[in-house]
Amino acid sequence: MISEHEARQKILNLVQPTDAVEVALGESLHGYAAEDVHASVPIPGFDNSMMDGYALVAADSTATSPLRVSGEQPAGRDLGLSLQRGEAIRIFTGAPMPSGADAVIMQEDVEVTDAGEILCREPVEMGENVRRAGADLCRGQRVLTQGERLSPARLSLLASQGRARVKMHRRPRIAVLSTGDELIPPGEDRQLAPGEVFNSNGVMIEALCREDGIRDIDLRHCGDDFEATVETLRQLICTHDAIILSGGVSVGDHDHVRPALKELGISPELWRVRVKPGKPFLFAQGEGPDGRPVSILGLPGNPVSSFVTFHLFVRGCLRRLMGAPLDVAQTLLSPVTVSMNLTNDGDRPHYLRGRADNGTFTPQGLQQSHALATLAHANALLRVEAQTSLNAGETGEALLLTGR
Repeated sequence: MISEHEARQKILNLVQPTDAVEVALGESLHGYAAEDVHASVPIPGFDNSMMDGYALVAADSTATSPLRVSGEQPAGRDLGLSLQRGEAIRIFTGAPMPSGADAVIMQEDVEVTDAGEILCREPVEMGENVRRAGADLCRGQRVLTQGERLSPARLSLLASQGRARVKMHRRPRIAVLSTGDELIPPGEDRQLAPGEVFNSNGVMIEALCREDGIRDIDLRHCGDDFEATVETLRQLICTHDAIILSGGVSVGDHDHVRPALKELGISPELWRVRVKPGKPFLFAQGEGPDGRPVSILGLPGNPVSSFVTFHLFVRGCLRRLMGAPLDVAQTLLSPVTVSMNLTNDGDRPHYLRGRADNGTFTPQGLQQSHALATLAHANALLRVEAQTSLNAGETGEALLLTGR
């Protein structure tokens, strides 16, 4: 067996991003940029007012005599107004600054006379309440770096540059293949026979993929049959960038994944990882008919084992396929304080399910690899090293789960 770190690094070093495609901004959310983008439009593009008020010369705001209001500049097209000393121009938030003005006084800080002039109650300083051109972003400044995730804020920044499209790494085509004669699709209108269970792993793994912005997901099932497993894998390798298997990766008489891969001429890059739950995890690489590499990730069949190994190994692989840099694709643990004494007497690091609230982790419910109800209420996985104890109040490391 190899360690979690060794397994993760091997996967991330072998997986390469998909090819780059150009898409509309609205289609790129949660993808990863395949290009650098530099600003062609400064932000702000012109000096403008931060407030509704009056544009003036700051030195005139100390005068005791009223200032004549010589015009009005709304937000929108620059009217080309200018002012002289002793004058002010009515202005609104975002409106271009008139020529000759060097400050804006808020409307709350003036008194409007019956003659329509203004008296300044509070003086302003030069530049006060003015947004200067290029203060946020200068022309030529980098606004997007290759490998950055295309978040809503980054898409807004691209749109501010007049961009309607962006190059990103193609979203990978993913197949989720559940194996096992005992699995019945949810929605079957019949009673489960003894030994049968509903296929919950397929739904869970598909949802975990969608959390990372993957859309093209092919949900499949294959019974415990060697020939069927070989043929299903052969077909999926031809059409997908990654295949995520649930079950069939151990050493039982009905675990056909490794023999099927051998039949297809594919040798696992790794099998079995020193982690609990999830020891019989498998990673291999096939090749599509066009020479395209295909990542094959075999997860154990128990729900918690599938969930834990997905977070530890699969998520980083998928993010790498989508173009994430190596550091972004890493699994990051956060410090938490444990609320009770915990001991791991085993020979593998154990990921305990529980709640991390306000920085304090509390394990909950059964910790066996089949305990789906406990997992459903967890928002963190606490890593307890082999042959290690953590006392209440001590600091441990936890994987914080998104969407919890």
